[in-house]
Amino acid sequence: MSAATTYDVAVVGAGVVGAAIARELSGHDLTVALVEAREDVGDGTSKANTAILHTGFDATPGTLESRLVRDGFHLLSRYAERTGIPVERTGALLVAWTTEELAALPELRAKAIRNGYRECVIVDTAEVYRQVPALGPGALGGLTVPDESITCTWTATLALATDAVRRGAALLTRHSVGSARVGEHATVLATTGGEVRARWVVNAAGLAGAELDRMFGYGRFTVTPRRGELLVFDKLARPLAPRIVLPVPSSRGKGVLISPTIYGNVMLGPTSEDLTGGPDTATSERGVEFLLGKGRALMPTLLDEEVTASYAGVRAAIDRPDYLVEADPARRYVLVGGIRSTGLTASMAIGEHVRDLLAGAGLPLRPRRGLPPPPAMPNLGEASTRPYQDADRIDADPAYGRLVCFCERVTEGEIRDAYAATIPPATLGGLRRRTRAMNGRCQGFYCAARVAELAGGHR
Repeated sequence: MSAATTYDVAVVGAGVVGAAIARELSGHDLTVALVEAREDVGDGTSKANTAILHTGFDATPGTLESRLVRDGFHLLSRYAERTGIPVERTGALLVAWTTEELAALPELRAKAIRNGYRECVIVDTAEVYRQVPALGPGALGGLTVPDESITCTWTATLALATDAVRRGAALLTRHSVGSARVGEHATVLATTGGEVRARWVVNAAGLAGAELDRMFGYGRFTVTPRRGELLVFDKLARPLAPRIVLPVPSSRGKGVLISPTIYGNVMLGPTSEDLTGGPDTATSERGVEFLLGKGRALMPTLLDEEVTASYAGVRAAIDRPDYLVEADPARRYVLVGGIRSTGLTASMAIGEHVRDLLAGAGLPLRPRRGLPPPPAMPNLGEASTRPYQDADRIDADPAYGRLVCFCERVTEGEIRDAYAATIPPATLGGLRRRTRAMNGRCQGFYCAARVAELAGGHR
């Protein structure tokens, strides 16, 4: 569309929540723009989290978050089946290490029931160690959560954004919003990529959400960047963590966990550190030492395995106990703020909730006919067949048999496909999130040059 186009809705922020909202709205007879400050979708908070698909068992009952996480769990689970987003139903075990934590388990189970999840079971010490034999000594009991799952946040965000674009949404990357001017019929967003005009604006900007909210005349919340550092252990450690191991949650969140990943590794983290100098995704010596100390107590043998990567994500912590999702019909503006780490799970339910808010505020919503089918996403998970393992696929196209990244078993065919996709990678980091190339033991030491060469040939 031309620079003079006035979209019906501009969704600011192409993380998993913004992508889900854009996908939902573009399923109706609307013109939708997905506006993103960075070069790629899912390049902010959404790319660096624990990638757990939550049942919502421990959410605060009666909150908007609890409802949207519960509904989103089912929506995203079904969507994953249709699109190929990898999901493993590993289940989770919440472990009590003190008498106080053990005494809290019945209330946690009761909370789960109030949230509509009835599958939790309190288990004794023997069952805790039967389920996770590698746990350190001292566990007193536990609470099972059979349906907690691991997934790929990279693929989920890309699938939702791809679906939105195929349904007609315009993806506007490198469009950082500097100001908003609300007019009688449309709002003009001044961005680094030019002006974007829209009748309605949805603020799904995450860490920048409070700043954008102020552009619409509000001062209702503040965002404190909360850094979470994580350690990723080698794939040889995977048998130590057959399921997600959760601590008893505190007021600061779910605490440090041990979790298998969809890629075959084991993850330890996150830390929780409020930042005063703005978002900072650098890892720290203090954070690593803290996690190693936690790991030494939780699962001592895990520390015998090699750490292949450390990274940090920054969450948008706000001074509210719940999601903050509100519509302002006068300004034709919807705020989607305070979406914590549960936002991955809740994303599709948030999309439906925003749709309903817009309909209630007077935006005509007519389902679009002839929608394209959901995209078929490349499989990045270890639980099902990868291209290098598929003899029939290799016979049909030998590029899937030519390995480029030996640590992660990524082939030339997958790199070619990434650049032929609806939303191709804009950077090597984007290629990493689409294929796992350079994401293994050597962190690109051996394959980066060849990967860059192939990437250059497709740009």
